[in-house]
Amino acid sequence: MVKQDEHAVRDSDGRTRLAKGVRGVVLGAVALATVAALVAPGRVGLAIQKAGGARLTGLGAYRPASTHRRALPAGGTAAIGALFTVASGGRGVGTHFCTASVVDSPAGDLVMTAAHCVSGLAPRQFDFVPGYHNGRAPFGVWRVTRVIVNEYWSSSANPDDDVAFLIVCRPGSTTGVQALTGAERLGTGQPARQLVRVIGYPDNAGAPISCLSRVHLFSPTQLEFDCGGYTSGTSGSPLLADISPVTGLGTVVGVIGGYQQGGTSASVSYAARLGANTAALYKTAIAGP
Repeated sequence: MVKQDEHAVRDSDGRTRLAKGVRGVVLGAVALATVAALVAPGRVGLAIQKAGGARLTGLGAYRPASTHRRALPAGGTAAIGALFTVASGGRGVGTHFCTASVVDSPAGDLVMTAAHCVSGLAPRQFDFVPGYHNGRAPFGVWRVTRVIVNEYWSSSANPDDDVAFLIVCRPGSTTGVQALTGAERLGTGQPARQLVRVIGYPDNAGAPISCLSRVHLFSPTQLEFDCGGYTSGTSGSPLLADISPVTGLGTVVGVIGGYQQGGTSASVSYAARLGANTAALYKTAIAGP
């Protein structure tokens, strides 16, 4: 059954699934069209939930999602924002479709999101709006000029590499986005079971939602975060640990994506664990073209 605020997509075998990625943007291997759905690549045979919800093959015990914890509307933070399509004619922004965050870099121009959010999108076809809130862009609109994804994602959409870095700039300005918003720290090789806060932008929402919960291992390479409300548009939302009570900035230990492109339920989200591949991708991103 399709849940409210989520959308149906079909795998190559015709089975209906749900995805938290983009709504209203097709991210094909060759072309981009602002239409209705995103085909979730998934990982064939990664796991099968048996009848009765008893177990996930190869991934440990299946745990029904808790219905007691749900994300609440939030004021957001400066370093987290929404990705927007570019409006017709290239003037202004269209609709937002995923979430992204500024991460610390030497040039101060680096943003992180899920690879499935931007696969097939060319630079300058979408924008990043940090701190977006009810139609306001307090830190401006930043054009994406470069998209960096891992070769394993490019070749096979491996859910363990569902991470992307974006280089952004603001026309007419030499100031990097990080100088205005601050930046989250990139945390690779982090332990599981950390307490994290996840801030994201559901489709059709003017403001972000936020939830504090503990992550645990869904598999050796995937994290699970249980909290209701994370529907379409929240892909790319950072899982933030060790948040400073002073700045509100923390350490990104994952972004919503990975298995099932972030999950088929609004109450259960997934994220690829950030390891050596992400560290190498970061080095590529900050090295320049």
